[in-house]
Amino acid sequence: MSSVLHTEICDLLGCRYPIIQTGMGWVATPPLVAGVCEAGAFGFLAAATLKPDAVGDEIDKVKALTDKPFGVNFLMDAPGADVITHTIIEKGVKAAGYNRAPSAELINLLKEAGVVCVPTCGAPKHAAKAEKLGADIIVVQGGEGGGHTGPIPTSLLVPACAEGVDVPIVAAGGFKDGRGLVAALAWGAKGIAMGTRFVLTRESPVPTPTTDRFLAADVPDVIVTTRIDGLPQRVVRNELVDWLEGANPITLLFRSLGSALAFRKSSGASIAELIQSAFRLQKNERLTRSQVLMAANAPMLAKKAMTDGDPVHGYLPGGSVAGVITDRPTCAELIERIMEEAERTLKSLGA
Repeated sequence: MSSVLHTEICDLLGCRYPIIQTGMGWVATPPLVAGVCEAGAFGFLAAATLKPDAVGDEIDKVKALTDKPFGVNFLMDAPGADVITHTIIEKGVKAAGYNRAPSAELINLLKEAGVVCVPTCGAPKHAAKAEKLGADIIVVQGGEGGGHTGPIPTSLLVPACAEGVDVPIVAAGGFKDGRGLVAALAWGAKGIAMGTRFVLTRESPVPTPTTDRFLAADVPDVIVTTRIDGLPQRVVRNELVDWLEGANPITLLFRSLGSALAFRKSSGASIAELIQSAFRLQKNERLTRSQVLMAANAPMLAKKAMTDGDPVHGYLPGGSVAGVITDRPTCAELIERIMEEAERTLKSLGA
């Protein structure tokens, strides 16, 4: 492998290749994480959609499948974030991923324990704040990324963040192949992070009816909507999104209340904990009250598609690359061809 393709990310995370699998809720399960790590990349287990006291068991499942290092991704403003933090430390997990409302207290605990801190940001000012709070690596996701997304294209965001902070940057939003990896390195990143591309692998737990909808999508079918939880989300357009776009505010409110009750049952959080989390979310993300009320829609509607296999009544968070992906390789096959293509690309450039 070219020395250009062995970056700081590899050394910090203990992986062979500078490729990260993002901690997608309902998707980043032990088999996917282990498959990614065994293939030489670095995977994050999704804890945001788990009950806090179940995270330890899921970590053990990953360890039973691979002896390679991996990370755990969670929400620091959610109920039980302190429990998850201590579990990450106690289990000796290599890295912790997080995004909205980072907690200085929890980050300090992780850093004192030697856990690599890897937040995700969508703007240069957020990357600068993340560095001050102690980030070791920063994933910066451009507007092409799936799920919650921002307005800045990846090609503009990555160079701006790379110039604005001293810690290594990992580029996310629109990546699927070796050419993309080389482009990210040229923009100043030290690696790439992918979500949608790993959704469409053999180790992914996403049911076939849903992956078929992803594979059938063209680029114009991947759109941004604010009707799921009030914030911009990039999704594969489907019947649910079309219905939400035409629904009135009262209907959306009742749906949100139903989602909140379902999320309470799924997460194991008490009503008091959910209210406290909502206040933290509103304060740190500067959300309106209606956006806070709609917050539970995203995880529960995603579960319907990504776990229950109902791509009609659930929503499909996906990046722009969903419109050009046409196959479901194994993680090993995918990563091998990404690295081979990156090598060929570098040679064609005379690197």
